[in-house]
Amino acid sequence: MTALIPPNKPGRAADHLANERTFLAWIRTSISIIVFGFVVAKFGITLREFLRMQGNSARDSGMSLAIGVGFMAMGIFMALVSLVRYRTTMNRLNADEFQPAGAIVNVLGVIAALFGIILAVYLIYTARML
Repeated sequence: MTALIPPNKPGRAADHLANERTFLAWIRTSISIIVFGFVVAKFGITLREFLRMQGNSARDSGMSLAIGVGFMAMGIFMALVSLVRYRTTMNRLNADEFQPAGAIVNVLGVIAALFGIILAVYLIYTARML
């Protein structure tokens, strides 16, 4: 269901285009986070198999898989949030009731920071094991 832009509001088209660009930026970011999570998880599995082939006992507790899946879940969550935000902004622009993003931006920022901290701690932990 596409809303038509009234001809007496020429700036509205620019607002909708900006909303679409923002949505696409969020989607690109969420895809990047999903792919990053996949790489982290896959690297941990590959490393474990490599160590097993070398005769070493796998000392990894599977944390890379958990961290990777966590990043993938965060990316999926971001994609869904961006879709909801895009639709909400489009409806508000059409109704001339636009409001900037609320708490969701703060929530996503804190979640991203927490995942970064978890990844840094995991990196330090695994570097000490070698």
